[in-house]
Amino acid sequence: MTKGKLSFRRKVKRSEREIIREIVSSSGFFSPSEINVALELLDDYFRRGKKSGYLFLLAIKDEEVVGYSCYGPVVGNEYNYNLYWIAVHERYRHQGIGRLLLEKTETLIEKRGGKRIYVETASRPQYKETLSFYLDSGYRIVALLDDYYAQGDGKIILQKEL
Repeated sequence: MTKGKLSFRRKVKRSEREIIREIVSSSGFFSPSEINVALELLDDYFRRGKKSGYLFLLAIKDEEVVGYSCYGPVVGNEYNYNLYWIAVHERYRHQGIGRLLLEKTETLIEKRGGKRIYVETASRPQYKETLSFYLDSGYRIVALLDDYYAQGDGKIILQKEL
């Protein structure tokens, strides 16, 4: 488990955009275009606020942002939510921060009336640990779309009932 003080904050600041980029980049998993998608969601939130449909939760350890989640309701359905991103900086992985961040995100969704969460991940071998993380957290696979992202790289859709 993590040592040091860990706290959470729902408001993301414009000045933290580059920190979010570094967190997402640190895994080495994501392509530049995927990293840009994470930043586009953040930028849309900065432009449109609540109207963007994106909500954020930051994990802060010893006053440093070390992880975040981005989630929001499925358009037209107040009970279903998408977890768009959850990431912990590589330096802080395997300390239980990701699990706590996921649990806190789920609690916030439930408080908003959410009943179900959907999350997607790739089927490439490097995402095996990510898939295990979700399965160990009570998510179940509801769909597998072969060759979705690229030849040999499918999309796995998982769901959790709250």
